[in-house]
Amino acid sequence: MGVYEEKKETCGTICLKYTLFAFNFLFWLAGGVVMAVGVWTLVEKSDYISLLPSKTYAASAYILVLAGAIVMVTGVLGCCATFKEQRRLLRVYFVLLLCIFLLEVLAGVLAYIYYQQLNEELKQNLRETMIQKYKQTSYEHITSAVDKLQGEFKCCGSNSSSDWAESIWIRTSDASGRKVPDSCCKTVTPGCGVRDHPSNIYKVEGGCITKLENFILDHLKIIGAVGVGIACVQIIGMVFTCCLYRSLKAEPY
Repeated sequence: MGVYEEKKETCGTICLKYTLFAFNFLFWLAGGVVMAVGVWTLVEKSDYISLLPSKTYAASAYILVLAGAIVMVTGVLGCCATFKEQRRLLRVYFVLLLCIFLLEVLAGVLAYIYYQQLNEELKQNLRETMIQKYKQTSYEHITSAVDKLQGEFKCCGSNSSSDWAESIWIRTSDASGRKVPDSCCKTVTPGCGVRDHPSNIYKVEGGCITKLENFILDHLKIIGAVGVGIACVQIIGMVFTCCLYRSLKAEPY
């Protein structure tokens, strides 16, 4: 009877080992996806990030990059701990899983919080950023971001093209008589901003603020969903780790 129980326990342990190994492989792949989402957000959309007054959006992306990198390392550690059947390694692995879980929940929470306050922040700051910093010395990154925003989203000004009438740059001789930046034009050519007629520039209802808000909200949903989704999967990994840990004999000291 004792032999049967020992065999049963061994089979259970082997089953747990291979289940946890499969989980760790998928977990490692998920870490790559999480890190890729974070890096993509920071690299591809860095111009738009510079237009946001709050760093919450960027912070949530940085957290995903960090969590993704740790996830990939943890996945390898988990495989080693599983096949070597070392309880100490399993303890370290469990603690790392818990830390990553908390990081990704934090990224999800930050994304949700910023989701709630984004509209008000953009209303208060985007227009001011455009008229005060566009084409100004030491704000080249803002100029590039605004031009990219207006060109990609086919819009002009924060709320409307009339916002540019108050621009510091438009009021100077450097603007060469332009009423709006050239990036507002439907067909961009040097000096095309001298005409602000609807046939020449984008007169989009709501201006760029609506377009940027929708864009950021969509990406916040992705960041939040990825963070919380992977965090939920990790709970399964922690349960498997605890089961394997308990099934192994205590290490001799």
